Amino acid sequence: MQSDAALTPESPPEMARRLVEQNTYLTLATSDADGRPWASPVWFAPRGISEFTWVSRTGRRHSHNIAARAEVALVIFDSTAPVGRAEAVYVDAIAQQVDEADLAAALAVYSGRSVERGLPAWDAAAVTGDAPHRLYVARATEVFVLDETEGRVSVPVE
Repeated sequence: MQSDAALTPESPPEMARRLVEQNTYLTLATSDADGRPWASPVWFAPRGISEFTWVSRTGRRHSHNIAARAEVALVIFDSTAPVGRAEAVYVDAIAQQVDEADLAAALAVYSGRSVERGLPAWDAAAVTGDAPHRLYVARATEVFVLDETEGRVSVPVE
């Protein structure tokens, strides 16, 4: 017999949190100063559903785009879901390379998820100085999920 909790539909914030926690890649959509779009999959670490961190090389197209235009969009979804059963989190955000003042906190989030997933830890030396990588963060301005009719449902930004 199913419990009452199993029969209770998931709320939009619960769905958003579940999808963010269950997935390890997001699609990052950026555009350059002239508005030319670019989409990139990035391995990410979340802080709730409001901040998403990732490591990239500064020479990558999406990194150049963020330096030119901080407004980005993200989507997190399970690409193995059957047709008609897909769920996704859509995020409008402001992105930037993590600055020195926020580096320790952002690195703790990213490295923590890395270790949790069986990957190596990251430290400041891996994303500063002469290292080829930098840590980036996108801070959500709006978050959405889709309802059963594929309409956008706003989720409060935590």
